[in-house]
Amino acid sequence: MEKFQTITSTCIPLPIENVDTDQIIPARFLKATDKEGFGNNLFADWRYDKEGNPKPDFVLNNSTYKGTILVAGKNFGSGSSREHAAWAVAGYGFRAVVSSYFADIFKNNSLNNGLLPVVVTPNFLSELFECIHTNPENTITINLEKQTITNNATGNSESFEINSYKKECLLNGLDDIDYLLSKKDKIEEYEKNRIFQY
Repeated sequence: MEKFQTITSTCIPLPIENVDTDQIIPARFLKATDKEGFGNNLFADWRYDKEGNPKPDFVLNNSTYKGTILVAGKNFGSGSSREHAAWAVAGYGFRAVVSSYFADIFKNNSLNNGLLPVVVTPNFLSELFECIHTNPENTITINLEKQTITNNATGNSESFEINSYKKECLLNGLDDIDYLLSKKDKIEEYEKNRIFQY
């Protein structure tokens, strides 16, 4: 995975609450078992009409908004446990999703796929939406090492929580298997000493 340390980016606003995984990636796209191409179908039913043409009123089809940070309404990623939802968000090119609340399974799936879910207070989220709509060129900075998110339009910052193991994985661009391989020498040393004790 790509290392995640500090990113500064403009944002794409999605001020819709209770976005579930079927809206993120509709069930008809779940037959694939490879992550490749899932970003093309992110929010497919909102993004395209029945003929497959982009709907001009949907934010991903609006060239005014761009960036690698998705700012979403409360309770993003609810519903089924499909990991494909995280694949789709990351596959589109987002590095982080900001919301005031995430469904736990979506949050964990995101962390496992190099996508950082950042939980902020409702007031901070409202401020972000307001600043993005006022000026789409406004940026947010997310510093994973310091666990801070900053609205660069106002200078306001908040801290966010993250599991220490997942933080280490993201900072170093490691998935769970890569992490274990990085500890191979220590594991082998432990096993050698353990066997010797018998």
